[in-house]
Amino acid sequence: MADRSLRGMRLGAQSLQSEDGVIFSERARSLYLCPECNHESALMFAADAEAPETWECRHCGAEAVLMVGSEPVVIDRSDQKQARTHWDMLLERRSRDELEELLEERLAFLRARRGQHKVGA
Repeated sequence: MADRSLRGMRLGAQSLQSEDGVIFSERARSLYLCPECNHESALMFAADAEAPETWECRHCGAEAVLMVGSEPVVIDRSDQKQARTHWDMLLERRSRDELEELLEERLAFLRARRGQHKVGA
């Protein structure tokens, strides 16, 4: 069986396609500046694509800002919603008085189950 082993190219090591007749799209260079470490990153995008306003800095991981000329792009964050927490969603369904009442009922149930009856309740 060993004398009949497959010979040839390694799988995935080389491509059988050539670049003959391939026309590359126009490219535009975008420059990003990190406000944390002042590192500049130059990225290439297709000329007809809109470059994102921010990009993750390769050095520190902070948010680098797109530079137009020598000035950074002003990012409008007014349309971003504030993240709702579990507490915010709970307060949409119940009032604080209802929550305190439910807490007292649950604590009384747990105390009774353990045999710790609260005096004066």
